[in-house]
Amino acid sequence: MSPATPAPESGGAALELLVHGVGGATPQDMLDDPRTVRITGDRTAAMYRRAEDVDAEAHPERYASRPVPEAYCWSNLTSGDGARALWLLLLPFMVVNLAHWMRPPSRGRRGLVRLYGVVVRLVALTLTVLLTAAACEVALDLTAWQCAGTATCADAYSWLGFLSADRGGWWSLPGRRLALAALVPTALVGLLWYLSNRTWSAYEAQRPPTGHDAPVETPWTGPQPPVGTRPAGTATPAAEPTGPATAVPEELGSDPVEQRPALGRPGFWYGRRLVARLRAAHTAAGLLTVSAALVTATARHDATTPGGAGAVIGPALQAAVVALSVLVVWVVCRRGRSERRVDLHVERALVSWLPGASLALLALTALYAGWSRPGWTSTGTLPGDAFFGALTLVQGGLVVALGVVALLLQRPGRNPRTALRGLGGPAVAMLACALGGVMSGGVAQRVADWLDGPGAGDGGHRIGPPVLLSWQASTIPVLLLLLLVPAALLAVRTVLAARRLRATVEADYDTTDERDPVRTGQIASGRARAGLTDSAPVLVGVVSGATLLLGAVSVAGAWASGNVPGRAFDGAHPAVAAVASATQALGSWMIGFGFLLFVTWGRRAYRDASARRTIGILWDVGTFWPRAAHPFAPPCYAERAVPDLTWRMSSWTRSTGGRLVISGHSQGSVLAAAAVWQLSPATRGRVALLTYGSPLERLYGRWFPAYFGPDALRALHRTIHCWNNLYRATDPIGGPVRVPAEDGRPAVDAAVLLDPVAYGRTRRHPLPEPILGHSDYQADPAFALRRTALLDQLLPAMPRQRDPHETVDQGSSGRSSG
Repeated sequence: MSPATPAPESGGAALELLVHGVGGATPQDMLDDPRTVRITGDRTAAMYRRAEDVDAEAHPERYASRPVPEAYCWSNLTSGDGARALWLLLLPFMVVNLAHWMRPPSRGRRGLVRLYGVVVRLVALTLTVLLTAAACEVALDLTAWQCAGTATCADAYSWLGFLSADRGGWWSLPGRRLALAALVPTALVGLLWYLSNRTWSAYEAQRPPTGHDAPVETPWTGPQPPVGTRPAGTATPAAEPTGPATAVPEELGSDPVEQRPALGRPGFWYGRRLVARLRAAHTAAGLLTVSAALVTATARHDATTPGGAGAVIGPALQAAVVALSVLVVWVVCRRGRSERRVDLHVERALVSWLPGASLALLALTALYAGWSRPGWTSTGTLPGDAFFGALTLVQGGLVVALGVVALLLQRPGRNPRTALRGLGGPAVAMLACALGGVMSGGVAQRVADWLDGPGAGDGGHRIGPPVLLSWQASTIPVLLLLLLVPAALLAVRTVLAARRLRATVEADYDTTDERDPVRTGQIASGRARAGLTDSAPVLVGVVSGATLLLGAVSVAGAWASGNVPGRAFDGAHPAVAAVASATQALGSWMIGFGFLLFVTWGRRAYRDASARRTIGILWDVGTFWPRAAHPFAPPCYAERAVPDLTWRMSSWTRSTGGRLVISGHSQGSVLAAAAVWQLSPATRGRVALLTYGSPLERLYGRWFPAYFGPDALRALHRTIHCWNNLYRATDPIGGPVRVPAEDGRPAVDAAVLLDPVAYGRTRRHPLPEPILGHSDYQADPAFALRRTALLDQLLPAMPRQRDPHETVDQGSSGRSSG
């Protein structure tokens, strides 16, 4: 594909800004030239041109008949160095962050919108507590309390010798063992804080071009072309959205902020302050969880020996933990995102004081636990096992409450294509809790099996995690069996759809003279498989609903029996007892295997760049949204990419007065649309949008209706100069954006592209053409035609009005990308 396509001779300067999709792409591939130069940006994300086009602005006569191609490469934002493999640990946090953005659209119901955000942030807080509690379970309970307190287990592992209760060393006292083991979960919380703080400085610090940082727009004040010569559906560059005027700060320009969609607000891609607040709260929550594990066990022992100082200090420390926990919850609930303006304030007192106070309390708790307590021995499991059950109930209650709020937010005229009727957020929040439970249970189960390997321990006691974790592991085989039913139904439906589509395929290609049943079947099957994407809400709903129900059964079974499933049904019918034992064994094996697979994948990603790029594809989809619910989630690359694109479009149109078409494939189309939303009306009047293989409606519109729903996409169509969307029936990701013609503007979607472009062998295509699906849209002849048509619709180049403070250089550094 040639990146330069003919444009009108009279159109003047034109720039084609290419944005790749998931998985990344090299600038050489995007520009179809091995010689490329980075003209602006860094190694993480940058704009590239062909070497011969670096000085294009200085020689406009060379580009009178074609646009200047320029590629924006952002793949290193999600798949960079080996440290990105650590992001696998943050998968539950990423998923719960998505739930925040899945709320249904609403108008005039700010209280419910705020309540929805508060509930999601509370669910996210429970995940931080759960992960820290799992680390405490492994380090404090299984290792320091159970294994070090059992002679056979401690003797089997030499590295535990100094903690062994039988050897009588200084560290052999239970409290001191617990205090030393508390370093492990504390280090985990510190690692999460470090990753969040590091990415916070790199991602959330990118200011959007608003206020004093915005390039000064030079609106076109010259004569407008006659109405009869303007292409249908275009608007003047400075066209403002219709509606009542709203007062806004002077530095934000003349575009009323309240009239913009959410993605167009100045502060949408600048969440620095909120992430800092949430990072402080979640760091404190993790440290307080460790403190609670220490003080609960120690205070319970001191309660059996009245009269000592510990009987007073223990409850005082517990009260301090509760007080700081209440403060953490208040901080999480108090404030959400500030999107209507760029919030540059920093709450230094809160950010520094809350984690510091929690760390100081943890240190005091460790000193309290380390006192000498003659006669204190560690038997059974560490006190506090009921915590996991209580946390599971809290998570389930919050998810149910989130579902109620989502239903209340639904408008009577809701879009029927919205995923799960607006309950996508609660369903995904439930999945996040399930992922957190599987990861936590997997770690605890594997460590327990490893430590329990040498023997059963003294007195027949086996090293084991809390009973609830065994019950939760036992539900995994049941959940997989439940999934077989919708999976089988979808498979049958796909086969039947492929048969029905055979007639449609033959009609599309007019195969009267060259009908080939095998070729027809391949194309029809490709179209049918692509349609499976639209069935994803069904699977998500089944998994979430079953997870909620099975989680409740697990808590009830663990609390009612007080034993693992294999022993809880000892007196039941032999068949029932056999099923319970089988599910427990199979679930334990599966959860352990899943954890080992998870660790292996992360290790491979750390060493192998290609595997890291595969993981990066997952982050491309999951980390588009800012960290609004969980500060330890992987960082939002769009908070860097969207300002990059917005700055580039604004600066180029301001400097040259020329036309610009931003061309986005797959996830790149979402970035392109988000960047266009951020532009001022004057700049949008000189920009055309070309999307292809785009998930704007099929994925984002259905799952994030408040931000990419029908109203938002129609508003984008009205405010941008012109927009075309290309898609194929065989594409499992991209699809139509379903924006109809209105107000004299044509529909956004072009006619569906045939894939393959030729049914059989022809003179033009002597070899069989492949079914491309989601890739190589530029290879279709319709792509070049649509791009040229968009450039034709844009207004001619404006007279250049140079800023006296502007330099001639267009940002070229002359640095080779190679």
